[in-house]
Amino acid sequence: MARFERDPAAEGPIVTGFSGGGFVVDQGVYRALLLTPLRADEWAAPAPADLALGDLEPLLALDPAPEFLILGTGDRLTHPPRALREALEALGIGLEVMDSRAAARAWGLLRGEERWIAAALVPL
Repeated sequence: MARFERDPAAEGPIVTGFSGGGFVVDQGVYRALLLTPLRADEWAAPAPADLALGDLEPLLALDPAPEFLILGTGDRLTHPPRALREALEALGIGLEVMDSRAAARAWGLLRGEERWIAAALVPL
């Protein structure tokens, strides 16, 4: 199992490692994960090519809305459908796409800066 240190300034759930193709958060392992500054939830993640706005509904309900969404697309970067990008843009939410390991690390760094963001991590 890969592990990395939690940023002491980060509040809320932080990915502290990877195990068995999943993400370690607060001693739990999640195969796919939705993250907000307030909580971490298991996610029935579709393939990145099939991702739609409705799949991200729990993140979009965050109040206030997140500055942007980090999308981890699995073991390699895969671009989501254009319709998803356009729908998020229409809501005023930016989208940063990367592989899921990089997304988990970016989540910890940005939460350490107390950024109000959300993340969706597809399984490794």
